Amino acid sequence: MHAVFVMIKCELGTSYEVAAHIADNIEETSELYSVSGDYDLLAKFHVGDDDDVGHFVCDRLHKTPHLRDTFTLDTFNAFTV
Repeated sequence: MHAVFVMIKCELGTSYEVAAHIADNIEETSELYSVSGDYDLLAKFHVGDDDDVGHFVCDRLHKTPHLRDTFTLDTFNAFTV
């Protein structure tokens, strides 16, 4: 398993609805935050090492109602602090 971070833009006034849908329907969701700036939400997902991140984002996440745009950051290595 590895972490994938996705910045999410929502249609105006729908960020709580989008967050609830993601939390309730996408089992790979690890953490979900509301944020300020160009995006409305920051989501952390744990996907399988053999899973295609592009397919996960396009086939699962992008089907979320009222989701407008995403910016995906795939991870390679976790460092211990």
